[in-house]
Amino acid sequence: MDLAIQNFTKSKKVAIVGASRSGNKFGNSAAKELQERGYEVFYVHPEVAEIDGKTSYPNLEAVKDQVESVWVSVPAERGEAVLREAAAAGLTKVWLQQGGSSPELVQLGKELGLELVAGKCILMYAEPVRSFHKFHQVIWKVVGQY
Repeated sequence: MDLAIQNFTKSKKVAIVGASRSGNKFGNSAAKELQERGYEVFYVHPEVAEIDGKTSYPNLEAVKDQVESVWVSVPAERGEAVLREAAAAGLTKVWLQQGGSSPELVQLGKELGLELVAGKCILMYAEPVRSFHKFHQVIWKVVGQY
């Protein structure tokens, strides 16, 4: 397993960027799953004060002293702003969920000095891995993709 993945999954206080106010996005379901796996999540959304019954912070600067890492589930075209915001807040452990990454964002992450995980599903790595993610994890280990 990649060192950046190991370091990220060891950090148990995670800012969640990409959950919706309606609660119907993958970001919301992933955040709930991370909580069930022992992570403390802190929602970041510039337009709402609460998501899924928890306080939502307007930006990463507002939550930087409470978190150790940032998990991002937004389209790649919004990723640059999030990476720059994380770097400015001094948050260096960043995970760009699959579907929200690009080669340009990976390069930017390097330039900003971020310990970046890109293009992978956090639910495959945040222990304990369950259900179909566990099955995928075994397959990926067999084929050398884990």
